[in-house]
Amino acid sequence: MRLALAQINVVVGDLDGNRERILSSLADARREGAELVLFPELAVTGYPPEDLLLRPAFVRAAARSLRQIAAACTEVTALVGTPWFDRDLFNACAICADGEVRSIYRKRYLPNYGVFDEDRYFAPGRGLVLLRLGQTLVGPTVCEDIWQPGPPATDLALAGAELLVNISASPFHVGKAEDREEMLVTRARDNSAFLAFCNLVGGQDELVFDGHSVVLDDEGEVLARAPGFEEALLVLDVDPTEAIGRRLRDVRRRSLAREREDEQEPELVELGESVVPTQSLVRAGSVVPFADPLAQMRRALVLALDDYVGKNGFREVVLGLSGGIDSAVVAALAADALGPERVHCVSMPSRYSSAGTRTDAERLAENLGCDFRELPIESAVVALDGAAGGLEGLAAENLQARVRGMLLMALSNTNGWLVLATGNKSELSVGYSTLYGDLAGGFALIKDVFKTDVFRLARHLNERAGRELIPVSIIERAPSAELRSDQRDEDSLPPYPVLDQVLEAYVELDRSREELVADGFDAALVERAIALTDGAEYKRRQAPPGVKLRPKAFGRDRRTPITNRWRG
Repeated sequence: MRLALAQINVVVGDLDGNRERILSSLADARREGAELVLFPELAVTGYPPEDLLLRPAFVRAAARSLRQIAAACTEVTALVGTPWFDRDLFNACAICADGEVRSIYRKRYLPNYGVFDEDRYFAPGRGLVLLRLGQTLVGPTVCEDIWQPGPPATDLALAGAELLVNISASPFHVGKAEDREEMLVTRARDNSAFLAFCNLVGGQDELVFDGHSVVLDDEGEVLARAPGFEEALLVLDVDPTEAIGRRLRDVRRRSLAREREDEQEPELVELGESVVPTQSLVRAGSVVPFADPLAQMRRALVLALDDYVGKNGFREVVLGLSGGIDSAVVAALAADALGPERVHCVSMPSRYSSAGTRTDAERLAENLGCDFRELPIESAVVALDGAAGGLEGLAAENLQARVRGMLLMALSNTNGWLVLATGNKSELSVGYSTLYGDLAGGFALIKDVFKTDVFRLARHLNERAGRELIPVSIIERAPSAELRSDQRDEDSLPPYPVLDQVLEAYVELDRSREELVADGFDAALVERAIALTDGAEYKRRQAPPGVKLRPKAFGRDRRTPITNRWRG
């Protein structure tokens, strides 16, 4: 069988655009001689459509779009992710062949954890579908179905499926692609079946989908793997009937089949004979290696920003360039994602801004090739301070940050530029930021990147560029908000290398105060980090959206009440 996996980048709600993308990939696959083409989960609507699924008109429009896609499926079978209404709404895989929707597989397992909320929208499926394409039996599943160690994959394999296929929208976090493929290897081996996994790619609000679609044989060997973070059409020839001999020798399958003999038989859909590909006798798929974790992080951030800007109708972005590490990394990533000509860097020095940071900000913009302008804020700060009757301490510091936020938003309003916030996860965790100041913006690119990883990304960007893209003086300078004389972040916070370890354990692993102290962290440091994190929830609720890069990000993943007296 010649198999094609269409790893495409769709837009939520753009039914016409998504259909054109699907039809274009379908035409490419047909030219390549593919007999079976896989498209990602909910490719018709984009993923996740969220409350659009509660609108009957949207569901009806998706059904019309699916019918148009199915009409183009002649001499090829396509498995397409779509919502499907049949007395209730299902997350479905449509089997499109002979110019029509031949059958529907309804997703059985609906994830309702982390970023997923599918119980809100869909009913779980019950039945199974088995496709006979030529001499091969194919068992379709959708995303979470294959993460489960038993049914539906085991039931499909026991019913004779030699090729299990999974259409998916599996969002990225660092390390996810490798962990996911390890799981798929186990499923292929356990079921003595070839396995094809077709994943979505692209950015959608806070989520980024990494692709890395893959095809495995029944022993878990990778036959082909698509690249990460870009669209691809992965085409290869497979012969899943090779698994039959191993199945005949595996007597465990027979005892399992006897135990499950009362299970419902799958619906069998006959799709006709395979067409022998004329392009070549055997076509092997390419196996694109995984990039290292830092490169994956960079590519995820670049893809997410490019898609957020483009899919939401922006052309250019603007950010405050302080001469510090966070804004430097955001500027470099933005130039990579959009091109330097679409990135505007604004230095807004105050009386506390050092000559070094002012110089470094300009040098960085020059290195990147970005537009650079300097807008001193002292006169505005003095005027507002006078209007407020004279401010002191933290209020005076925050006033500077708010003037900067106001100027950036004014430039955004004037020019239609998207403001990029530059705060990182360490700062967001402990509330080391100013509401309506440095938290202001339309997209917070590195909000899920700990400070220690910001430094690692800066060095990675320089290594990749083969030159000092980000001045070394920025990387080596002690972090400072420069809102008062001789200010350093460590005046207010523990050192980032230690703080980040505590935050990762508390925020992402839900370790308690007692457990953290038992782990060897200083009790006073733990107490302070937890108090700051718990007290900053109201700020995080008002932060702009940003890219999910860690297993547990603020917002969709970690949902903590603002009014909350539990401490620990």
